[in-house]
Amino acid sequence: MLSAALLLGAVATLLDVASAHGFVSGVSTNNVWTKGSDPVWYYSPANSRPQTAGWDSLNQDLGFVEPAALGTDNINCHKSATAARLYASVAAGSQLTFYWNTWPDSHKGPIINYIAPCNGDCTTLTPGALRWSKISQAGLITPGGTGIWATDNLIQTNFTSTATIPKNLKAGNYVIRHEIIALHGGQSDNGAQLYPQCLNLQVTGSGSVAPSGGVAGTSLYKRNDAGILFNLYTSPTSYPFPGPALWTAAN
Repeated sequence: MLSAALLLGAVATLLDVASAHGFVSGVSTNNVWTKGSDPVWYYSPANSRPQTAGWDSLNQDLGFVEPAALGTDNINCHKSATAARLYASVAAGSQLTFYWNTWPDSHKGPIINYIAPCNGDCTTLTPGALRWSKISQAGLITPGGTGIWATDNLIQTNFTSTATIPKNLKAGNYVIRHEIIALHGGQSDNGAQLYPQCLNLQVTGSGSVAPSGGVAGTSLYKRNDAGILFNLYTSPTSYPFPGPALWTAAN
């Protein structure tokens, strides 16, 4: 006989077929809005790809990157991503708000933010050239049942999530990687769903601290990491964030 936890997981996985996953439609800081990549870019006439601050990818199905693909460049900025043409301007120390067009309430999980310095022009880079430093993360907020997660707060705040740009971050061009890891199927191997979204940033200010090193996307996670292979149907009391430790040198 199936346990209640296994049954809930199986139902959530089946319902996922009909779920409407989201994407980051844009970002704002200090009441200035900058458009992100809309997946419909793919259907634009030849040579008229929309210019935005968001990295375009082959996520027209609003799908995800599976754990089996964690060793590929798709994990950086979604499937077959290409660099954005424009930038969102943001001052170091200020708050950046991400606007998702929607998100299903069954897709509970953490929200994690990374930055990668472009060391020049971001618009010419490939995903494999990016080296990530984690600047913020939010996961399980309140235990009990499947718990209240960062994604629940996203839904409650009209599909928005915020990150603070480190106040001492050196001015320059960066890519920010904003990611949701949906864990409704995470109790099974290759069942978690990763939704990375990337945007170009021009960071302003007088900070002097730049990330050194960073982690290639292909080395961020493994499919059996405790935060990837994770069962949220067993009343967890904590969540083990996957990936590198938070980078705090510019805080």
